[in-house]
Amino acid sequence: MQHRISRRTLTGAALGVLSTPALVRAQDTFPNRPITLVVPSPAGGGTDFSARLIADQLGRALGGSMVVENRPGGNDVVGLTSVLQARPDGHTLLCGYCGTMTGRVAVGTLGGIVPARDFMPIGQITDTPQLFVTHPSVPVNSMREFIAYAKQRPGDLTYASAGVGSMHHLGAELLKLRAGIDMLHVPYRGTGETIRDLIAGRVQFYMNSPPPLTPLVADGKLRALCVSSNERHPGMPNIPSAKEEGLADLDLNVWFSLFAPRGTPEPVARLLAQKLNEVLADPAIRKRAFDAGALVVPSTPEALAARMERETAAWAEVVRAAKITAG
Repeated sequence: MQHRISRRTLTGAALGVLSTPALVRAQDTFPNRPITLVVPSPAGGGTDFSARLIADQLGRALGGSMVVENRPGGNDVVGLTSVLQARPDGHTLLCGYCGTMTGRVAVGTLGGIVPARDFMPIGQITDTPQLFVTHPSVPVNSMREFIAYAKQRPGDLTYASAGVGSMHHLGAELLKLRAGIDMLHVPYRGTGETIRDLIAGRVQFYMNSPPPLTPLVADGKLRALCVSSNERHPGMPNIPSAKEEGLADLDLNVWFSLFAPRGTPEPVARLLAQKLNEVLADPAIRKRAFDAGALVVPSTPEALAARMERETAAWAEVVRAAKITAG
């Protein structure tokens, strides 16, 4: 069933928030063509997982279809720009990652894009502690042992990230500050490339949301050290929490959320938020996420906007303390 938003509804309810006459003359129905959900990173990472977790069912819930498109490049700027250049009518959306929407803002690697200004938060999809892993060649079995090992070899160990300002980068820098260790940052262009070098032992340490990592831990290709939270992850009860390993309150949860370009009609944005949370309430969706190590945690647009503001400020402090620069 297609959800109709009449011209009268758009004109009456959204006239005060629409920025151009063209948007006031919005189409009679939404959606009236397939919706494109842009992932600004390569396939295989947490953003891609979260987008594909909801795409089919959300498209059907809206009475249409949704297609995921990976548009990586430029520290996610390529994908973000493609969404901002599309007509803001709800047919082009973004699956946003906290490292991009808050971390890269703090570092200043998004060029002229300001996520809080340029995108409308629709709702959160997943919110999950990161999994800290190392290559099995590193002779440690816990995060405490890894920290002790790193302290004996300042600057010798390497950690991987998906680029300057990513959550892997800023999270590892926060870990370095808290644990008093020194590791060399090795940035990559995406999760797939990062994991290939990690499995090969070219880098020793990495953190990411669980979905790309849990199969590799199960196969023995990587060794899990802990999760970045005060409590154990319910889907990985055998892996200790950071607090158990002496690192309380790291607050390194990774979230992925749905965004629309600023200027999208409010009735369309409200419908997207409503249908997203209906989809996330589906037990099958929640189980699929849980089985991969992700936790479905819906939110409101207002809560997501507040979280972005809070985390951008917090990461700005880490950037200053760690002397991180965009270059």
